[in-house]
Amino acid sequence: MTAAITALAAELPDVLPAFVTRDSRPLRLITCGSVDDGKSTLIGRLLWDTKAVKEDQAATLHRDSGKQNDLGLPDFALLLDGLQAEREQGITIDVAYRYFASDKRSFIVADTPGHEQYTRNMATGASTADLAILLVDARTGLLEQTRRHATIASLMGIKQFVLAVNKFDLVGYDRAVFDRIAHDFKELALTLGVRQVTAIPMSALKGENVVYSGAAVMPWYDGQTLVEALELATLRSAQTTGFRLPVQRVCRPGESFRGYQGTVAGGAVKPGDGVVILPSGQIANVKQIVTFDLVRNAAVAGDAITLVLDRQVDVSRGDMIVSLDSQPQSGLSFDAHLVALQPDGIQPGKRYWLKSGSRRQRVQVNPVSQLDLKSGKWNPAEALAMNAIGKVHLAFDEAAIFDPYEQNRSTGAFILIDPDTNNTVAGGMITAKRADLGGLNANDGRVILSLPADLAEQIMATELLASRRDEVETRRVTNAAARDLIDGIDG
Repeated sequence: MTAAITALAAELPDVLPAFVTRDSRPLRLITCGSVDDGKSTLIGRLLWDTKAVKEDQAATLHRDSGKQNDLGLPDFALLLDGLQAEREQGITIDVAYRYFASDKRSFIVADTPGHEQYTRNMATGASTADLAILLVDARTGLLEQTRRHATIASLMGIKQFVLAVNKFDLVGYDRAVFDRIAHDFKELALTLGVRQVTAIPMSALKGENVVYSGAAVMPWYDGQTLVEALELATLRSAQTTGFRLPVQRVCRPGESFRGYQGTVAGGAVKPGDGVVILPSGQIANVKQIVTFDLVRNAAVAGDAITLVLDRQVDVSRGDMIVSLDSQPQSGLSFDAHLVALQPDGIQPGKRYWLKSGSRRQRVQVNPVSQLDLKSGKWNPAEALAMNAIGKVHLAFDEAAIFDPYEQNRSTGAFILIDPDTNNTVAGGMITAKRADLGGLNANDGRVILSLPADLAEQIMATELLASRRDEVETRRVTNAAARDLIDGIDG
C-alpha cells in the first residue's frame, strides 16, 4: 500500500500543472452564421479532435452516418443534430450544448441554428456566451443572416468574435478570398462596437486550422488555430452593479421566521449590509443568509439564497432587494433594443406583458427605428416585423426596475408576451432610462409634476382644478420613486 502511494505521489508533479493552469470556469461560446455554413460540422470536428467523443458515441456516429464521405470520415454534424427533424432535413433547429476541453481550458459550446425562422433560438444561445464563433462560407462571404447573427450577438453583450472562414478548401485556399471576407467583417464589427476579432481560414470537414494546423495547405497563414484562439479568450468581465435579489418567493414556515427567496442576480451581500426593497423604497439590514443546508457568511451572483431582514417590511414576489449604495434605475419609461420573434412582429402602441426575472408588468411598446442589415443604418420605423432588430420606447403603468443590460444581463433583459396568445413575441435589452418624464408630452400635451402630498391636495382644491378634476390623473408614490422621477426630468 505504501509503495502504491509513493508511486502515485511521484506522478503528481506531472499531473498537477494541467489542472492548475486550466481556468476554473469554462468559457461559454456559441457558433452562429447563415444556413449551411458548417456550424454543426465545425463543433463536431472540435469534439472529435479534442477526444471528447467516447467510443460508444463514435460507433453510433459511424453507424448513423451511413455512407461516409470521400475522406472516410463520419458526419460530424450528427454529434450536435440529435432531433429526428434535424437529421431528416440536414439542418439545425434547436440549440445544442456540448462540453469539451483542451489541455489548457474547458469549454461549453452552443450550436445554434442558421435559418431565419429560428433566430429566437440563436438569441437564446447568445444570452449566456462569452464569445461567438461566426461562420462564413468562403464561397459566398457575408450574408444578411450573418449580419443579423453578428448584430444580435453584439447586442447580447458579446465583444469577442472568431470569424471562421469555413469550406476554404472549396476556393482553393485562396488568400485573397480570406483577406476580403476578413476585411468586410471587421468593418461590420466596428459598426457594432466590437474590436476583438480573430479571423481564421479553415476547413471544418478536413480539420484544417480547427485543432490542428493547416500550414501544409495554407503556408501563408501563420495565425492561431481555432482552439488556440479559444484558449486565449477572456471570460466576460464582472458585472458592475451592486447587490440584486429578484424575489421569487416569500418563505414563512412559522411565525418566528420570514425569509425572501431568490437567486442573486448581481453583486454580493453579507449580514449587516443595508438594503432597499424596490419599488416601495423601504430600507432594512440583512440579518441572515440561509441556504438549503447552512447559514452563510456571504452570497454572490448565482447563489440561490433565503434572505432574512432585521425588521418587518412588505416584500412580495416580483419585488427586488438591492444594495443601499448601488441601486438600479426605476421609472415609468425606458429605452430598449428588441428582437421580434413572432410572425405578427411588434405593433405600435400595443400593450404587452413584460417579464423580467420574477416581475411581470403591463407595458406599451412604441417602435422608434429598425436596423437595416444591408446598410447598417437605423431607419425610422412605426412597427417591427418578425426577426427585425429595433429600438423602442417602453411606457409602464407602474414603476419598473432595471439596470442597463451592459451592466447586468439578468436585470437588464426581458421578454414581451402577447396577452392575447401568451406567445413570447420579442426579447429585449434595456439601454437606458428615458429622461423625458417631465415637461410637455408631445403625444397628448400633458404635464407630469412631482409634488409633496399636502401641496398637491391644496392645488387640487383650487377652483380651476376642481372644475376639471376628471381631466387630472394623480398617482401617489414613495419619496424614493418621486426622487427618481425628478432625476429623470433633470436628465
